[in-house]
Amino acid sequence: MKAGKSILFWIAAIVVLSLISNFFGEKKSKSSLQNDRMAYSDFMNQVEEGKVKEVYVSGTDIDGLLKSGVMFSTYTPGDPQMFERLRQANVRVEVVPEDKTADTFWGIFVSWFPMILLIGVWVFFMRQATAGNSKAMSFGKSKARLIENAKKVTFADVAGCDESKQELEEVIDFLKDPQKFQRLGGKIPKGVLLVGPPGTGKTLLAKAVAGEADVPFFSISGSDFVEMFVGVGASRVRDMFAQAKKNAPCLLFIDEIDAVGRHRGAGLGGGNDEREQTLNQLLVEMDGFDENENVILIAATNRPDVLDPALLRPGRFDRQVVVTNPDLKGREEILKVHVKKVPLAKDVKLAVIARGTPGFSGADLANLVNEAALLAARKNKRKVTSKDFDDAKDKVMMGNERKSMAMDEKEKTLTAYHEAGHAICSLNVAETDPIHKATIIPRGRALGMVQQLPEKDQYSYSRAKMLSRLIITMGGRAAEEIKFGYDKVTSGASSDIAAATRLARAMVTEWGMSDKLGPVLYVENSEEVFLGKSVTQNKNMSEETARVVDAEIKRLVVEAHEEALKILNAKKDDWECLAQALMEYETLSGDEIKALLRGEKISKTQETPVKEEMKTKSSVPEI
Repeated sequence: MKAGKSILFWIAAIVVLSLISNFFGEKKSKSSLQNDRMAYSDFMNQVEEGKVKEVYVSGTDIDGLLKSGVMFSTYTPGDPQMFERLRQANVRVEVVPEDKTADTFWGIFVSWFPMILLIGVWVFFMRQATAGNSKAMSFGKSKARLIENAKKVTFADVAGCDESKQELEEVIDFLKDPQKFQRLGGKIPKGVLLVGPPGTGKTLLAKAVAGEADVPFFSISGSDFVEMFVGVGASRVRDMFAQAKKNAPCLLFIDEIDAVGRHRGAGLGGGNDEREQTLNQLLVEMDGFDENENVILIAATNRPDVLDPALLRPGRFDRQVVVTNPDLKGREEILKVHVKKVPLAKDVKLAVIARGTPGFSGADLANLVNEAALLAARKNKRKVTSKDFDDAKDKVMMGNERKSMAMDEKEKTLTAYHEAGHAICSLNVAETDPIHKATIIPRGRALGMVQQLPEKDQYSYSRAKMLSRLIITMGGRAAEEIKFGYDKVTSGASSDIAAATRLARAMVTEWGMSDKLGPVLYVENSEEVFLGKSVTQNKNMSEETARVVDAEIKRLVVEAHEEALKILNAKKDDWECLAQALMEYETLSGDEIKALLRGEKISKTQETPVKEEMKTKSSVPEI
């Protein structure tokens, strides 16, 4: 609407200018382009020679027509004998009254038009600025959007976080009936902070709270407060809370609040920082709530460790609701929500898919269902089958198959023995997860892969399992050394070596799994979040201790490598058999590998179903 008024104004101005230009241009063309300008003396000579047929006289202007058909124009100096000479030459004379009023009007208008135009433009911009229609005057206005609940989101649309929903039910009850709490002197939390990994449904949960309470819901991102002009962020905070109070009871939702709520004094620019001024205003507005204002702030972040302590104290964000990745039951409920519009075949069991996806967030499960539907559509199926879900899970977890990538026989043989080394080590260590699939078909950035998946959700890992993991990880490099010799090992094990080194470093410096160094934390702030904190960070180990740490990391990796060599030498027949089978079939499931090592023949004419209890996802890095 605002932009339309501006456009109409400028269109009208352009039209007026065009009309004036056309008017004077037409007048000029009539007098000087269509008619040849003739000197007065020549005109009188033409009259005396009898060549003039007729003339039109208007004041001092004369337009005429020669007998030859040529039109002309001239200007009379006020000759009193002109009309007598025209009469004697039998020239038809027509006198037109001179319109002095019109000429005077256009003269005045043309003279004053620039001034009138400037005054009009000035009045227009002043009115725009006064009414708040100019963007140049609205930097301090809040960018919070009022979300209309045309398609209301409720708790029925949110699954997998029952505990979080229970904690937010009090907020809903307060918004519906504030007097219920105020009668007993109770105070509702002024702010609720939703904390959790990406994709767990924090934003959806906030929308569900607004939908259940049926109140206005204002949404804004933390980055919307950041602007290049000083003071704009604080002004937007004031305006946002002013809008919220006018619409109370209501909910304010700030997504990714860590963009504006980080620790103060963390940067190198000192305390006079625009972001800090915005945070200061946010702190004041939150702590300035009255009991009966009925405005509740909900914020979401996946980095609570970087937030300013003043933001988290009681009286501001009184309550922190942790929204974690769903458990087995939660994953099944989330899948039920996402498959409502997906036609499923009879062989699809959501409980099996849920068991096969531990560690998946709600967004991951939504992506899994979508990928399965796309794969089924690509094959012109009418329903999504269990096979489509298995293929989609492999694609999500391991990457898409690169079947067009051609490997020569030497590369294929090396990859087969490398992956067989991982698999044989996995089957012969103390603690490990079942093998789900082994393949030498390139997926993602890997030439081959052995995928291990736990049988249930795991939240902690023992030292024995970490040592077994090191052995499995180094099994590929050990296989290359035994089969091809140390001089012909390749760079294919680079990711394995990097993963083993990271795991060993974590065991030594974070988890206290080194006998020599003991249960002491030797690393802090490994993920720096501010330049200021990085610069002022203190080292918490001496150079001598650092050398011991490096030695322990090397010892763990080298011992795991030596143990992998022992296992492969002891199980060389199984290793050779599995490598040859991978070269023949390219992909083997966990059940097929076990059957092969028992001496049974396997058939790849149709897909061999994988046991349900083995279809799970590990939070430990894949080999």
